[in-house]
Amino acid sequence: MKMITINVDEHIYRQFRDTAARSDRSASELIREAMAMYTSHMIPDERSIFDDPPARVGTIYRVSAEDDDLLSEMLS
Repeated sequence: MKMITINVDEHIYRQFRDTAARSDRSASELIREAMAMYTSHMIPDERSIFDDPPARVGTIYRVSAEDDDLLSEMLS
């Protein structure tokens, strides 16, 4: 685990410390949990759509040619 130093508002830290004490945990635990929650909800996953295998969506009716106009086929 990496040790870091951060500057926080005293009021916010007091809230973390008091909440931690009431739940028999450390403020550090709550801060680690808060950072993990922030990471999972606010920082985009660095995966790409190209990382997943192709999805099977049904039967291929015909192989499309390079000059096929798929949009006009979908709209007709």
